[in-house]
Amino acid sequence: KQTENILIKNLKYEVRLDQDNKYIITSDLSELNYIDNAELVKMQTVTAIFLDKNNVPLIIKSDNAVYNNSNYNTNFSNNVQIEYMNNKIFAEKLNLNLQNNMVKIFENVRYIGVQGTVKSDNIKINLITKKVDIYMDDESDNVELTSNQ
Repeated sequence: KQTENILIKNLKYEVRLDQDNKYIITSDLSELNYIDNAELVKMQTVTAIFLDKNNVPLIIKSDNAVYNNSNYNTNFSNNVQIEYMNNKIFAEKLNLNLQNNMVKIFENVRYIGVQGTVKSDNIKINLITKKVDIYMDDESDNVELTSNQ
């Protein structure tokens, strides 16, 4: 039985998800934990890159993350920043579920794009279809849109 967790500086995982998609995650400081035969990695100062078949990067940065080494799912938290092409999203949390090919971005979500800005509670992105859902927790609240024009 392991009583101490393992600390690692400058950790990097590189995962080929399939023939077209690749996931790379790095952190300045990581702590390996073993729970129910799964390796969970608590990370600090995190950068993750998801590359699709066209090698267009989706870059995620955060202060903290928990990476599951058995299914590659990652929960990012604190100062989450997402960059995709000319678009940026800022939030407090992001859950990357690679088993379902879904990204959920939530808590104080702000999207900044070429056309303008969006403020909402949640954004869901299907990594395969690229379908995006933007919605509020309370249906009586409205998503806030601001145009640059």
